[in-house]
Amino acid sequence: MPLSESPLRIPYGVADFYKLRRGNEYYVDKTAYLPLLESAGRFLFLIRPRRFGKSLLQSMMECYYDSEWVKQSDELFAHTWIAEHPTPEKGRYLALRFDFSMVNLLDGLADSFDDHVRIRLNGFLQRHVERIPADQATAILGEANSYQRLQRLFAVLAEQGLSLYLFIDEYDNFANNLLVSQGQEAYRELTHGGGFFKSFFALLKGAAGNTHGGLARLFITGVSPLTMDDVTSGFNIGTNISLDPDFNGLLGFNHAEMETLFQAFNQDFAVHRAIIDDWYNHYHFHKARTEPIVNSDMALYYLKALHRHQAPPEELIDHNVRIDYGKLRHLMQIDRRLNGNFSRLRNIIETGEQVSTVQISFPVEGLLRLENFISLLYYVGLLTFAGEREGRPLLKIPNRTVQQLMYGYLREAYQDAEVFKPNVWMLADQLNHMAYRGEWEAFFDSLSAQIGEQASVRDYLQGEKMIQGFLLAWLNLSPYFTVWSEQEQGGGFVDLYLAPFYFRYPDMRHAYLIELKYMNRSEDTPARRRKLLTEARQQLRRYTGDARVQQALGEARLHALVLLYSGWELVRREAVAVEAAEGVTPNAPKKPRNRQGAKGAREQQPGHHEKN
Repeated sequence: MPLSESPLRIPYGVADFYKLRRGNEYYVDKTAYLPLLESAGRFLFLIRPRRFGKSLLQSMMECYYDSEWVKQSDELFAHTWIAEHPTPEKGRYLALRFDFSMVNLLDGLADSFDDHVRIRLNGFLQRHVERIPADQATAILGEANSYQRLQRLFAVLAEQGLSLYLFIDEYDNFANNLLVSQGQEAYRELTHGGGFFKSFFALLKGAAGNTHGGLARLFITGVSPLTMDDVTSGFNIGTNISLDPDFNGLLGFNHAEMETLFQAFNQDFAVHRAIIDDWYNHYHFHKARTEPIVNSDMALYYLKALHRHQAPPEELIDHNVRIDYGKLRHLMQIDRRLNGNFSRLRNIIETGEQVSTVQISFPVEGLLRLENFISLLYYVGLLTFAGEREGRPLLKIPNRTVQQLMYGYLREAYQDAEVFKPNVWMLADQLNHMAYRGEWEAFFDSLSAQIGEQASVRDYLQGEKMIQGFLLAWLNLSPYFTVWSEQEQGGGFVDLYLAPFYFRYPDMRHAYLIELKYMNRSEDTPARRRKLLTEARQQLRRYTGDARVQQALGEARLHALVLLYSGWELVRREAVAVEAAEGVTPNAPKKPRNRQGAKGAREQQPGHHEKN
């Protein structure tokens, strides 16, 4: 909703409400949640994944509740819901906001924290010079450290009869970075005992409980409950609204908001809804799942490219939403050896789901416990609520963006722990030839050969599902295919279906049905091989006519492949001749839709290969 007649801007990456409104950038109105937040409690704690709009929410609330910012409310909140439905608490407070993502480990953590608090306090006192006398402001800033400055601030506010609304954004940012870069010992020193961060939250707890104290409201946001549990033994000074159904849509966009947003920039959301849902949607922050939520950063990233170039972005995954594998390394490795959490992550990627309750609070020492690790994956946005199974919450990977990120984590974990370090460039090149030329043998042979040369990976490749998950990690190295597995289709489907990703690569002409068969090395006999191969061929011929296969196939040639594994070793691979379905000849070349698709398209006849 604009403030002026000048051209609207897309607020991609904008977290400052004042700049957003003054810059005539489109605002997806979340002000109707203000009365709900007021009634939820005075001291609130909200966890949401990165790049979901937490900072913008706090900035908007700061402008609404602060007694100085409210003087510009007619302009800043024009055409919003709250402008027509103001609450009695509008402009009642002196608002102070910290952003702990600005605390820098490299500058000395305690000093950087102290500097950030002092700078924010200085701006706060300048803004409220009419309410806090100059001598009192000087006394506050003259204290020796942040703890004492805040302690004096609370006392001054109480003496003056003033009420503070304190916002803390990214409360756990530098603590999490410390955990990743320096380990649990340094993290414990910060969050336990006499660490300055522990003292900071102890001060907030005391101020929140003081009779007629200056701290009237507190709103803290972050990406995990880990730090809060460690510094306060759980958020016991207020209300955790992270799993409250009333706030499922507080951040991110629902479909109605997406339609209005796209309309504002003369775009038809219906045309793009399928791809946006597949790649950016399906977050649920309560098990009731009242409405699916689209990641706001990814939606704006997509719309920005669409508005500027009249075409979606070439790379559908915004690099800003990526969670660096390094931030998860400490969860999955001990002394460069993959631990139980890696196996859990791998299992989730293989199945796409996990039955588990989501824990509200847990300490860092508890991360090796399954329910806590799964909960952390939920909080950082890698899993989301997807219903119930046998009375317990079912969590699933929300969309293809997250799925692609998780495959990347698997590859990086294997390489980082020196379990498997393949020639990535060569595999990516072979995937290109697989997608565009139908030359599929080289990829599987090369991967198999590199496994054979690196014995350390073999212990991780025992069982059909482990083989399948490993293949998926490397098949998703390049984004040529939309990959479906049997688990994703609810059973009764081929093990892997690699359909052309026409949305991004319209000139692709090859698709693959892959049936995996596995046997333990101890049961590897000629008779067993013949039986498994016969089963696989029959299954492939049956799956060829599946409506799900035909719908995604388009003009591509369909290759039906059998991969037979004896333990970790690929002992046979073959292409199976399959019957035509409804006039389509799966093993015959298709007529390209354009010249680019025809150029260099080398078709390959079905064949097989067996290793002795």
